[in-house]
Amino acid sequence: MNRKLIIAIDGPAGAGKSSVARKLARQLDYLFINTGAMYRAVAWKAQQSGIPLDDVEQIGRLARESRIELTGPVDATRVLIDGEDITESITSPRVSQAASVVSAIPAVRRALVARQQQMGNQGGVVMEGRDIGTMVFPDADIKIYLDASSEARSHRRFDEDTARGIAVASIERMRSEIEERDLRDKSRDDSPLMQAEDAIYIDSSGLSIEEVVVRILGAVSSKMN
Repeated sequence: MNRKLIIAIDGPAGAGKSSVARKLARQLDYLFINTGAMYRAVAWKAQQSGIPLDDVEQIGRLARESRIELTGPVDATRVLIDGEDITESITSPRVSQAASVVSAIPAVRRALVARQQQMGNQGGVVMEGRDIGTMVFPDADIKIYLDASSEARSHRRFDEDTARGIAVASIERMRSEIEERDLRDKSRDDSPLMQAEDAIYIDSSGLSIEEVVVRILGAVSSKMN
């Protein structure tokens, strides 16, 4: 197989998708696309514009009309919306929670899914999110569902936010927020979080990023041989 693959990585918040996808893309010399950052960008702009998160019409219009760009190398991807670099601004827990709400709006998903398909349809891409293998690229060459226990995910998020200087009340609060987000992501009517039937399931609770990447590289090698 000479053409480059489309690799879809889905899973709940905090499972390590971004870290794994980034490292995988670097090793394969593929494009890395963090679709969650695109939803965060829409949520951030809605908050900055004073648009209530339940105003689905205005937020849908915002998603259609905003120019969202993911630029730079794999290890230093910048997120821009309408030319403004918001990479650091969209990492806050407030934006993260808002993104979960915004991502459930059908008009937002339609707008961003169309862009994601344009960005990755030539192959040579590692794309991570919630519905890549089920909606964005249902015919992806390799589909991964990366999971982890809510306990493991809350500890990871707590450590990451603490390292970035983001104030977090407690690990228990983090776990509660993660479980609330899981419920929203899995129960929404439009493109709910779910494992594609042909996806490879990986529980990363007790695995390092490197160990997960090695497993996925094995699947890539098998696909290309």
